[in-house]
Amino acid sequence: MRTSAWLATAAHKAAREMPMAEIIDIDDAGDPRIAAYRDVRERDLVGRHGHFIAEGEVVLRVLLTHAVHRTRSLLVAANRFESLGDLLALVPAQVPVYRAAPAVMDAIVGFHIHRGILALGERAPTLDAAELLARLPEEALVVIGLGIANHDNVGGIFRNAAAFGAAAVLLDRASCDPLYRKAIRVSVGASLVVPSARIAEGEDVVSLLERHGFVPFALSPSGATPLARLTRPARAAVLLGTEGPGLPAGVMARARTVTIPMAGGFDSLNVATTSGIVLYHLSQAAERRHPEEGAPSVS
Repeated sequence: MRTSAWLATAAHKAAREMPMAEIIDIDDAGDPRIAAYRDVRERDLVGRHGHFIAEGEVVLRVLLTHAVHRTRSLLVAANRFESLGDLLALVPAQVPVYRAAPAVMDAIVGFHIHRGILALGERAPTLDAAELLARLPEEALVVIGLGIANHDNVGGIFRNAAAFGAAAVLLDRASCDPLYRKAIRVSVGASLVVPSARIAEGEDVVSLLERHGFVPFALSPSGATPLARLTRPARAAVLLGTEGPGLPAGVMARARTVTIPMAGGFDSLNVATTSGIVLYHLSQAAERRHPEEGAPSVS
C-alpha cells in the first residue's frame, strides 16, 4: 500500500475512535500557553530540551498516526480549521489545539506560516547506536551519515530510507538533528518514523558495524566498485559523508568503496540524491534474492 493510502486509512480509523480535542482560542501573541511556539527559528537554533516542532499537514498526519513521538499540542491558523477537520479529529482529547488568527500566529512564530499548522512534539527515548543495531532483524539495510550538517540533506536521506525500506539511520555528532523542523519537513515525516541513533563521539563506526554483522559500503566518486556491480549481503550499511571532503580516509580504507559512474567531467552528486540511488539499487537486490511468495514461475 502506498504511504499516502496507508495514512488515509489510519486517519479514518483513528478519527472514528478518538474524541475531539479541546480547542483553545489565542488572541494575544504573548499568551504564555503558546510559549513553546514563540520565535520558532531562534528556538530551532538553540534546541528545545527534548521537544521539537513539526510543520505542515502531511508531517502532522505522520506524527499523529505513525510516529513513536508524543504530540503535546497544536497551533493552527483559524482560516485552516475547516479544511483540516479530518486531521484535527486525530488529535487525542488530552492534547490542546490552539487556534489563532493568521496574523496572531505569524506574530507568535516570528514569520509567516503559510501552511497554517504546527505541532509541539516530545521526543521518544532513544537507543544508542549499538543497541539499535543489535535489535535489527537478520536481514537489514542501514544508512550511516558522517558529517551531514545540512538539514535538507538529512531530511532527504530519511525520506529515501523510508521509501526504500532501510531499517535505521545512524548519524554522528557532527550531523544535524533529524528532528530539526526543516529536516522533518523535507523528510515529509520520515524522520519521525525511521529508527535512528547517534554514533558516540570517538566511536569506530566500521568496527561498530562489523561487530553487528554489517558489511560497510563507503560511497565516494573514487570508489573501487561501480554501483551496478554491487551485490547486497544480508546486513548492509551505506556510509555517506559530507559533500566536498567526503568520508574520512580511515573509514574509506576499511570499508568496501562504491562509486556511481557519471558523465565525463562531472564526479559529484548531492548526498541525499546519492542515498536514493544506492538504496534503490540495494532494495532491488533484496527483492531479487527473495522473490515474492506465490509469484508465478517463468519457464
